[in-house]
Amino acid sequence: MITAGDFRNGVTFDMDGQVVTIIEFQHVKPGKGAAFVRTKIKNVITGAVIEKTFNPNDKYPTAFIERKDMEYLYNDGDLYYFMDSETYEQTPINASVLGDNFKFVKENMVCKIMSYKGSVFGVEPPTFVQLEITKTEPGVKGDTATNVTKPAILETGAEIKVPLFINEGDKIQIDTRTGEYMSRA
Repeated sequence: MITAGDFRNGVTFDMDGQVVTIIEFQHVKPGKGAAFVRTKIKNVITGAVIEKTFNPNDKYPTAFIERKDMEYLYNDGDLYYFMDSETYEQTPINASVLGDNFKFVKENMVCKIMSYKGSVFGVEPPTFVQLEITKTEPGVKGDTATNVTKPAILETGAEIKVPLFINEGDKIQIDTRTGEYMSRA
């Protein structure tokens, strides 16, 4: 059990039969009245984010989220297959579970598969990935204003903005959380 007074970012608990995780929290002690905890919570299954206030004495059962490293193998229509490196067991995951940042994952990359009571609800790609640029326009000489970017298509098919000096065939490092170019690899 966890009390609302012990809330921290990333804490996962069961509230009214739904598994939620805390995105933001703030302990508020007004001059008049009782203290309360203002939170922004996310339903881990549906992805819905709501704001809710709690009494610091409210108690909720802790939910244990299983995070397992699995290797992405291939996709077949709407199913994406992942393999457990220890047991070599393959798990099909529906495309609706994958986040927007999955577009940076290529075959044989290791991702974190998040599940609750055996039901997979999320796939977390590596934070930084190295991908090759398959298509981009050459930079125009003399166009050197600060922070000028151009579109580039990666080997996974994702499109991002890169600096002018990046060319086709270059390997670059990308932050999958933001989808931004970090550096050359």
